[in-house]
Amino acid sequence: MTRETLLKIDGISKSYPGVKANEDVSFSIGVGEVHALLGENGAGKSTLVKMIYGLVKPDEGTLTFRGKPFAPSEPSEARAAGVAMVFQHFSLFEALNVAENVALGMENPPPMRELAARIRAVSEEYGLPLDPARMVGDLSAGERQRVEIIRCLLQDPKLLIMDEPTSVLTPQEVEILFKTLRQLSSEGTAILYISHKLEEIRTLCDGATILRRGKVVGSCVPRETTAREMAELMVGATLTPPERRAGAKGEVVLGVTDLSAASPIPFGTTLKGISFTVARGEVLGIAGVAGNGQDELLLALSGELRVASDKIRINGRAAGDLGPGERRRAGLVAAPEDRYGHAAAPDMSLVENALLTGAIRRNLTHRGFIDWAATRGFAEEVIQTYDVRTPGSHVAARALSGGNLQKFLIGRELDQSPEVIVINQPTWGVDAAAAAAIRQAILNRAAEGAGVVVISQDLDELLEIADMFAVLNEGRLTKPRPVEGLTIDQIGLMMGGAHGMEVAHHVEA
Repeated sequence: MTRETLLKIDGISKSYPGVKANEDVSFSIGVGEVHALLGENGAGKSTLVKMIYGLVKPDEGTLTFRGKPFAPSEPSEARAAGVAMVFQHFSLFEALNVAENVALGMENPPPMRELAARIRAVSEEYGLPLDPARMVGDLSAGERQRVEIIRCLLQDPKLLIMDEPTSVLTPQEVEILFKTLRQLSSEGTAILYISHKLEEIRTLCDGATILRRGKVVGSCVPRETTAREMAELMVGATLTPPERRAGAKGEVVLGVTDLSAASPIPFGTTLKGISFTVARGEVLGIAGVAGNGQDELLLALSGELRVASDKIRINGRAAGDLGPGERRRAGLVAAPEDRYGHAAAPDMSLVENALLTGAIRRNLTHRGFIDWAATRGFAEEVIQTYDVRTPGSHVAARALSGGNLQKFLIGRELDQSPEVIVINQPTWGVDAAAAAAIRQAILNRAAEGAGVVVISQDLDELLEIADMFAVLNEGRLTKPRPVEGLTIDQIGLMMGGAHGMEVAHHVEA
């Protein structure tokens, strides 16, 4: 099927100090086409879509949109021309309702009553029902994404850019989203789709362009290409899946008993009666839709949210009332989901970020003085071991691509000889090769005797690396059960809400 060209990208290049983000990029997207943009972390995908959306100006090359030269100097110009974008990180105000959030994203919003009626009509037309009066802070992650999408659809876009749109969705919500995107495509709206979930690309997309280190290295028809073939095109190498090392499970290193705690996060989720154990050499996978208590559970396990001492035990020692530093001394390391501001200080260098959590277990201070040589050596060890793409350890954390910063932060924790590891979203926004490397590193630490808790919304990831599996739903944790025998559909229902506990019992029966 030959489509009329909607967007033509011709010879686009963009450089930053020390790095060429895009070099001579050329491809086109047809009217109504769902086109994937693939590439490993740092390949230049984000820079390219920012140029299309008017956030960045290219150094060389041209864009043609709907047959006319296209050079938006800011997002409002791109939106006026018919380009809309749903970002990976939602830009919503939790203390405002749906209609108020939508109005903030419009150049000239209509009266609120009229806008609410339009939101209801458009959301129902595209199978994404929303109540305009609901507070965003009370919405699930999937519902928040609907707000972003409806805000775009009210602009009647000709091109919709979506960046990692399914990272916070259950399998059932993914199906709903795909139905909506197919409807948009059939009506003539083109979709530029960025995702590291290659099976989704195969299911949804008509064509794909692959970037590697800023250059176009190939294109394919996803339905005719395996996920492995696409991944290997992205990285330019053969991929090997993570391998488990056989090893007997040891004694319990982390025990949690009837843990309940109010959330310190605005619009957060209270933890309710959570109990589980993790043995040496064991990986416990915890699934759940975003906003069901994942952040609170990590805070409680890391020591940032303190509870009664006997609620958490590390190596048999009561630790619920210990702070993060004392828990690190006891052998527990933690990596939160939020890369910018929680896991890392964005304006500090990688060396300084290595010091922030590595000082205790890597002995980076002596009598109150920082051993900068040792700290730099630790940072560079992580950079080399985890293939972090950066000009050097002196670079600020914010200068790295999201995936490369993720590799650094996970490596920083795993390279501290931990006995207990707690990680929230270990491969979020990370390409296939990097995700495989991170998962292998986690399995290696487990094989060496660490007990591991992996909190993730990537179900394939949990099924690949976890020994035991549980679901976090509205602050409650289902009873952990062996991964063997579980299906994606069963897990999706467990994650989905009101029937989660019943499904869990049904699955265990």
